[in-house]
Amino acid sequence: MSACVPTRATDPSDSNPTRRVHPPHSPPPNPPRRFRIAGADVSASIAVFLIALPLSLGIALATGAPLQAGLVAAAVGGIVAGRLGGSPLQVSGPAAGLTVVTADLIHRYGWRTTCAITVLAGVVQLGLGCLRVARTALAVSPAIVHGMLAGIGVTIAVAQLHIVLGGTPQSSVLDNLRGLPAQLARLQPAAVSVSVLTLALLLLWPRVPGRAGQLLRRIPAALVAVAGATAAASFAGLTLPKVDLPSWSSHALAGLPEGPVLGLAAAVLTTTLVCSVQSLLGAVAVDKLVAGRPDLISGAPGSGRGARVGRSDLNRELLGQGAANIVSGTLGGLPVAGVAVRSSANVQAGAVSRSSTVLHGVLVVIAALLMVPVLEFIPLASLAALVMAVGIQMVSLHHIRTVTRHREVPVYAVTTLGVVLFGVLEGVTLGVAVAVGVALHRLTRTRITHHEREGVHHVHVRGQLTFLAVPRLSRALHLIPHGADAVVELDGSFMDHAAYESLQDWQKTHTAQGGSVELTGRRPGTRIAEPSDSAHCRCRPWTPWRNHQCERPYTPSAAGHPGASGEPGAAQGPSAGRESSGHELARGISAFQRNTAPIVRGELARLAREGQQPDQLFLTCADSRLVTSMITSSGPGDLFVVRNVGNLVPLPGEESGDDSVAAAIEYAVDVLKVRSITVCGHSGCGAMQALLTSEPGGTRTPLQRWLRHGLPSLERMADDTRPWARLAGRAPADAVEQLCLTNVVQQLEHLSAHESVARALREGELELHGMYFHVGEAQAYLLTGADGDGLFDHVEAAADLPA
Repeated sequence: MSACVPTRATDPSDSNPTRRVHPPHSPPPNPPRRFRIAGADVSASIAVFLIALPLSLGIALATGAPLQAGLVAAAVGGIVAGRLGGSPLQVSGPAAGLTVVTADLIHRYGWRTTCAITVLAGVVQLGLGCLRVARTALAVSPAIVHGMLAGIGVTIAVAQLHIVLGGTPQSSVLDNLRGLPAQLARLQPAAVSVSVLTLALLLLWPRVPGRAGQLLRRIPAALVAVAGATAAASFAGLTLPKVDLPSWSSHALAGLPEGPVLGLAAAVLTTTLVCSVQSLLGAVAVDKLVAGRPDLISGAPGSGRGARVGRSDLNRELLGQGAANIVSGTLGGLPVAGVAVRSSANVQAGAVSRSSTVLHGVLVVIAALLMVPVLEFIPLASLAALVMAVGIQMVSLHHIRTVTRHREVPVYAVTTLGVVLFGVLEGVTLGVAVAVGVALHRLTRTRITHHEREGVHHVHVRGQLTFLAVPRLSRALHLIPHGADAVVELDGSFMDHAAYESLQDWQKTHTAQGGSVELTGRRPGTRIAEPSDSAHCRCRPWTPWRNHQCERPYTPSAAGHPGASGEPGAAQGPSAGRESSGHELARGISAFQRNTAPIVRGELARLAREGQQPDQLFLTCADSRLVTSMITSSGPGDLFVVRNVGNLVPLPGEESGDDSVAAAIEYAVDVLKVRSITVCGHSGCGAMQALLTSEPGGTRTPLQRWLRHGLPSLERMADDTRPWARLAGRAPADAVEQLCLTNVVQQLEHLSAHESVARALREGELELHGMYFHVGEAQAYLLTGADGDGLFDHVEAAADLPA
């Protein structure tokens, strides 16, 4: 093994013959890389800076820290955490979620000790990052995290309300609530007017309509609100407390911690917990935002950007946050954490690398040094109103609906009240205790009922079937007489070995005595499969679409094809390594007869006897990547499926000889009596791409004649008076995705125009659903809200569907 010797340019004074040289006219083997910042990063950093500046001052005001501490934390979070962290597009700085913790520390220990606690919390974060335990923080129940943020938001809002009214907040929520009546009696009209103006601008600025609104919304609402209120106060000559930034020469730095050891340890633990959890959850949220931008996932070939943003390295992010807290605390700054508002603004503004985050920190440094006279015009009441609005937004109705659907309201409520009444660490501890109790209750709470109907004994098991429920299960099973017909329905997601053996032993005994037993799951007719033996693993019915992982016969074309090695850029034709279509079809049918038919034969025989009775009409695109049974978890007889190019529903009277869709709708509604109709669009729809690029005139092919039914969707998307459809709160990635979403909404309107559908809707016998399936993310979205403006949300977080 030879040693690696670096190459050098030829030097006449160098007489050492052992050194290797490269040819004199060739470029150096590793030319120095130029430091370049993409234009998108520059514009994104400016947008984030404009949001961070007023928020940093407001959060510092809310904690009772020196106002400069907010600027220090914003600069350090941008530069240090942005450069060293594992989430390139996450923006760090002083966070509203840390306001209550920091305010309590300042009240107990003073500012210099609080800075020391911030440094120690950063050291602990470095240790946790080195131990690579970042993923453990994600094991915390979301109900606890949302409850913690809600409690912090309530605390912030109540405290800042006193400043909004022209007074001074107390140290606790209860004291602030008790003092509100007296504060209302002596409110300051000047402070209230500035605060109201700030809140009005904050709420109304994002809602400016038309094209002018699209241009104006590029300026952050927080900046507009504070700047507008400051200008109004200055022009009106109002006498108000304003921002007071003392000279940097008198800025207080960290000192040695002073106080009881246990109290300081608890303070460090609390700061570490809140900073770490908020930053790690923020990094995961940024990953979801990045997934919605194809240019960041693919590297934007040909766009000049070329940088691919990978998933966040959570352990590195913890190290970066720890380093930032050490630097921020040492320099007299607030604790640092990842901030959701600034991070989402960074992604939406078009940032492509961590340069935008670092550059925003540099801009904060410049502002802190050069813009002090301007910042001192800002009224404190305006900053308080801004932070109060942030606190109110932390109590998210979306999160409340989510925890309600998942039956975790007790966890959320206890955590929120605990944070409000006792503090962050105490509230989180109470939330964890309640979450553990709820989990144990769900694991042990199993309802087993027995009843007889038409000579058949039904045993219904609701909940998890563990060894704790075996005695009750045995008692219920022994109530069934020998030789009787029995149905055991298991309505749960888990059954341990003891319960499985008890059930199987009883089934064998009962069958041997002449009785019959049918084991079903949640859906009638779905049999409970026995545990499979991995040694006899066979291809399951779903595997043929999964990259064709089943073994195929060896063919010379597969071995000799240029792309057989799988190298990037190798030319792989559609026939590489494939069998003929006829052979592949026959092999698939053979696999069905061998593996799937024995499982579904009984169910299909029942459907053959009883006829089809589907519950819904599912109208979707003919795209081969949409497997309707897979994305709806449905089986034979569940869906009446209509597929066409672009999932289009022609308006009545415009079919021009093609009545197939209208006939299917009429048959499904009037004959099959379906209860719902779903129109499902999907990402990357070729029909929508063709519709966008189509030109008027020219040859009218069958495809072009069919796509004319999608022209109303195109017109709807171009209508400036209608809001654009949104996907889980984000804007569509491109025009094609926008048209795909708009088309779903438009086709639902077309459905309502059909006589049979309109009649069923009037009689309350039918529901219309809109759905969008993102193929690349394997994520389904449902159309939510009742206004039909096109808000699509994740299925697990969807609200009631519009009728």
